[in-house]
Amino acid sequence: MKPNRYNEVPNVVAQIQPNDLKGMLDAGAPLMLLDVRQPEEHAYCHLPGSTLIPLGELMARVQEIEPGEALVVVYCHHGVRSLSGAAILAQAGFPNVASLAGGIDRWSQVIDPAMPRY
Repeated sequence: MKPNRYNEVPNVVAQIQPNDLKGMLDAGAPLMLLDVRQPEEHAYCHLPGSTLIPLGELMARVQEIEPGEALVVVYCHHGVRSLSGAAILAQAGFPNVASLAGGIDRWSQVIDPAMPRY
């Protein structure tokens, strides 16, 4: 795996802060948003354009993820499951992976207060 600015150290999952992700989204940077929560959580609230693959299914469905050169940003509720999901992707050979720090809960607090919280 070739190091990049998101995964400088092998086996360490990079995290992206909500403000940084918002800036990248606003700039139209190549991103793939991957939600690893459960379907009912995703239905309640999610980041627009995100793909849902629950963490428990991720290893079996990793071939469905085709980000090209895009950064894959994995997110969950509070940022714990997404660390595991990002580690799974990194181990599967995805070079550009980051976990959303604080998950969608922090996103709703910092970026989008209108987003429902649970």
